[in-house]
Parts: sequence; structure tokens; C-alpha cells
Amino acid sequence: MTEVQNFSISYQVHQDRSSLEAADVTLVEMAEKASKDAYAPYSEFNVGAALELDNGDIVIGNNQENASFPAGICAERVAIFAASAQQPGHSVRAIAIIANSKKVELMEPVPPCGICRQVVAEYEAEQDSPIRVILCSPNGPVHVFSSMKDLLPFHFHETSLKQQG
Repeated sequence: MTEVQNFSISYQVHQDRSSLEAADVTLVEMAEKASKDAYAPYSEFNVGAALELDNGDIVIGNNQENASFPAGICAERVAIFAASAQQPGHSVRAIAIIANSKKVELMEPVPPCGICRQVVAEYEAEQDSPIRVILCSPNGPVHVFSSMKDLLPFHFHETSLKQQG
């Protein structure tokens, strides 16, 4: 017997940053500033991320490319690994992500890649509280998700590594 199941997600769509709360605007601005300092000479696709921690601190990251492409790392992972290394024990409340491209005009927010979704989802599970995800385009809409689970509902988790039964 086959059973069909469905799920849906809800998220907020803001026409621009002006309708965001002040703290979210600050987070987006920090991510945008970080994106300008990204090292992306090959793709010319600069991404910035800013995390708000439970103590109110903001930790930033940006993508870092390398001529040996697998050696590069995305902005989201730079930020979350930096937060974990610099302020262990503090949970992440929110992450703002913005991308800028020298090659194309980005009219919609760019979501994190699958690896970054997995990493943020694991930190979210480990801290046992949601991480709000704020995806911003340079001059357009902002999408706000209440949890990384909305972007990666079936993430690989440590329980996947343990035998069941």
C-alpha cells in the first residue's frame, strides 16, 4: 500500500527591507557589508551572511573562493563556523543572507545551497530552537522563514547515523 503525504511551508514576503523590524534591517545590512568583502574573483558572485546570537552579538561571513574550486566555502558556513568557534554555547537566533553579482542583476533572494542548508539545520537541531532565515535581494523582496526546517524539511540528522530498532 502506498500512502501519499503532503507538507507545506509558510513564509513572509516583504516587498523590500523597509517593512522589516529594525533588528532584521541591521542584520541584512551587516550581511550586505560582508558580501562586499567576499573573495569571489572567479564567479564574481559575492554572498554575505550575518548571524544574530542569543546574546545579541552579530557574527558575519562571506564566501571565499579558491582556484581549486572544492577548497572554497560559502558565506553561511563561514559565519556559522565562526560563531561556533568564537562563541561556543551561544545559540543562533537568525541568519540573514544576501548575494550580489557583477554578471547578472538579482531580482529575487538567493537561497543557501544544499550543503549550507544541511549545516544550519544541524546547528538548529543541536541548539533545539529554530533559526530564522532572512533571504534578501539587493534591491527587491525579502523572504523570511521561521526555521531552516522550512528550507530543508528532511535534513540528514545524527539520528540517521544510529541504528534503529
